[in-house]
Parts: sequence; C-alpha cells; structure tokens
Amino acid sequence: MLESTLLFMSHLDPILIYLILFLFAFTENIFPPSPSDVVVVVGASLIATTTLEFIPVLLITSFGSSLGFMLMYLVGKLFGEKIIRSGKLKFITQEGLSNTDIWFNKWGYKLIVANRFLPGTRSVISFFAGVYELELIKTFVFSTISAFAWNVLIIEVGMFLGNNVESIDYYLSTYSLIGSIIAAVVILYFALKYYLKRKRN
Repeated sequence: MLESTLLFMSHLDPILIYLILFLFAFTENIFPPSPSDVVVVVGASLIATTTLEFIPVLLITSFGSSLGFMLMYLVGKLFGEKIIRSGKLKFITQEGLSNTDIWFNKWGYKLIVANRFLPGTRSVISFFAGVYELELIKTFVFSTISAFAWNVLIIEVGMFLGNNVESIDYYLSTYSLIGSIIAAVVILYFALKYYLKRKRN
C-alpha cells in the first residue's frame, strides 16, 4: 500500500499533493480510520525529490488537523450533551459521567495538547472537549500546538527515511500497535474497575 501511495503521489502536481495532505489531516479527526499519518509521512518523503517544501507541508497538515479537531469539538458542543445524557446509551452511566466530568474538567486542556500523540483517541478527545464546553480559543490554540508538534515529528521521519517504504511502514505500524495496546489496557482497567464496584454494590 505504501509503495503504491508513494508512487502515485510522486507523479502529482505539488498543489494537488498539498491539497491531499490537507484533506487527510482534516478528516482523521472525523473519520479515525483515515490513514492521515501514513499519507503525511509519504508526502514528507517527497520533499527531497520534488518541489514540496517543509514549511508548507507542516502548515497545511497542522491547520488541517486542527480544523478537523475543531469541527468535532463543535459537534460535541452542539449535540454531545443530548446524545450522552439522554440515557439511550446504556453503557454510559450517570455515575460514570460524573467521574468523567471531574476528570475531563481537570485535565481537559492537557489532553488536547497530548491528543495528536494518542492514536485511536483523537476524535474522542475533540468530541468531549466540545461536550464539556472547553473554551473555544484555548481549545483551538492547544489543538494547533499539538498538531504542529506531532507533524514536525512525522515530517522529519518522512524526510529522514526518504523513499524507504519498508522502514516507514515498520515504524508507523509499531507506533500504532503500541498506542492501541496502551489505550486498550486503560479502557480495560476502567471497565474492570466499574464492574467490580457495581458487583460490590
């Protein structure tokens, strides 16, 4: 997949490549399975062999990601409260929501700064940032900082690895696997804690 993606993008007009990078960065927060990191790394690997430049790639991908984050933030702010607290989602209890309220209000902005480094949770964090109505400007600034920090890292990786598709695939797959395992362990911990507490009661 990566090899064919690299070959395809290398023959495109640079403006079109920038547009593709923006769209993938934007849609990842809305559609998490979107392989935006892969596309950004592949796009970055073309900097050395095409007219693509580091700064435009960084700006386009970072603002694309931040705008996607803010779209999910608005969805959470406008509709999240009705969906979550309606009682229709049986696996979400009022007690769990109360604990989440305290936890998210305490760590919300820190989660936004870290969100780009947490695979599989980015759209969830952006959605709940809206649900808990975190300040709009601060949310946008912190999400942009997070996007810039992450994209600097993966663009540098793409430039360093160049056209070494196997290495790109290996590092991205390893990172995603580790991140997914950590996320699964955290979810399992809270689910088990909730189950044991409910059993005792």
